[in-house]
Amino acid sequence: MSELLVNSPNGHISASQRIPAIARPFVSERAAKTLDLVEKFVEEECIPGDAVYLRQIGETTQQRFSSHPAIIEDLKEKAKKLGLWNMFLPTNHFKEGAGFSNLEYGLMAEYLGKSRVASEATNCAAPDTGNMEVIAKYGNEQQKRRWLDPLLNGKIRSAFLMTEPQVASSDATNIEMTIKRDGDSYVLNGSKWWSSGIGDPRCEIFIVLGKTDPNNKDKYKQQSVILVPHDVPGITIHRMLSVFGYDDAPHGHGHVSFENVRVPASNMVLGEGRGFEIIQGRLGPGRIHHAMRSIGAAEKALEWFLARINDPRKKPFGEMLHKHGVMLERVARSRIEIDAARLAVLNAAIKIDESNAKGALKEIAEVKVLVPEVALTVIDRAIQAFGGAGVSQDTPLASMYASGRTMRIVDGPDEVHILQLGRNENKRGPAHKRRIDAQIAKGVELCKKYGIEAKDPLYLNRTSADKSKL
Repeated sequence: MSELLVNSPNGHISASQRIPAIARPFVSERAAKTLDLVEKFVEEECIPGDAVYLRQIGETTQQRFSSHPAIIEDLKEKAKKLGLWNMFLPTNHFKEGAGFSNLEYGLMAEYLGKSRVASEATNCAAPDTGNMEVIAKYGNEQQKRRWLDPLLNGKIRSAFLMTEPQVASSDATNIEMTIKRDGDSYVLNGSKWWSSGIGDPRCEIFIVLGKTDPNNKDKYKQQSVILVPHDVPGITIHRMLSVFGYDDAPHGHGHVSFENVRVPASNMVLGEGRGFEIIQGRLGPGRIHHAMRSIGAAEKALEWFLARINDPRKKPFGEMLHKHGVMLERVARSRIEIDAARLAVLNAAIKIDESNAKGALKEIAEVKVLVPEVALTVIDRAIQAFGGAGVSQDTPLASMYASGRTMRIVDGPDEVHILQLGRNENKRGPAHKRRIDAQIAKGVELCKKYGIEAKDPLYLNRTSADKSKL
């Protein structure tokens, strides 16, 4: 396998040498070396390990949601020895992380996105990454020692509970789960679904968003975040939801209800009414992680695509697939789209590093919309090249497509981000109109100065009153 990763003009080029030129000044020598280690670990250990992982899970539902594939722990030990552990916590906020910037980890996340097991093997898997960020950034010392330490050590896993089945959760102000103070406790009632990670037998802590003050006039101060241990009485996991038929076992996406679930008041994170603040702080960097993993999936799909069209056994109409022009056009467009999407994500990561997630809202929203569309398009082209095999379990492409499609919904559906982008961009409209009007008026004056008749239709079609305002 190692000889396949040796650099060559028409073969492999190491990850550090493929860092886009605009990002290189922001990448330390240590991060570049780590990036090469990540690539080697993913290509030589994790991708081959994916096949073992899928078989060790088992086949029946009971097996799949009670399993912990042994290969995961073996890969974790290898990752720790290589220093590939908790790379996701950014330098500027957390002493607990590996000391990389959002940009540097973003580059690494691309390679993790090529494997089913790589993110968990390096303790960089969602939703644990976002949950660890929440506790590290907003939790008190007691919460950090009880929950953050075992999460950072990869001893337990966690779940994030926000979305609810009975409301339009794309607007998180709609959530209805109640969190009511009762002496030294809080009592929770309501239901959640798409609770990612809740199926894993090692999941011991839930991060839950609910309402502590539903009557607050400021709808963004009604919500709070609280830590709920998995074994508190009153929690019922009803089912695991599938994604296009894939159950994502043992991780799972649970539909769960809370009935008079009582937790200590000390489990409240940061304080009542701070839920939106916490969630927005969690989602910003998380969207960058998702986006770069999606870039990795797109790259993997393109690799499978290229392998297929260069398979000498596959000769429709007497020619290998790469001899058909339509395939080369799809390859070229895939290359362009992946590279453009990567630059957009890295730009957003740089912006977060320079300010924070709030200062990069536009850039984060852009990649949240753009990257899943690019990934899905590239994966779809690869599926088409494989024909029937592409939609079967014989390639990873169908599963990748199912996972990629969810990215247009998770962390806020496309429509929310597009509406936000459109509104903010439209704020510039009046200023643009004033400048254009002034340019037209000056053009008319210049025409008069040089004795030329003004024929600009945008000016001539205005009323006299409009012209007088110019």
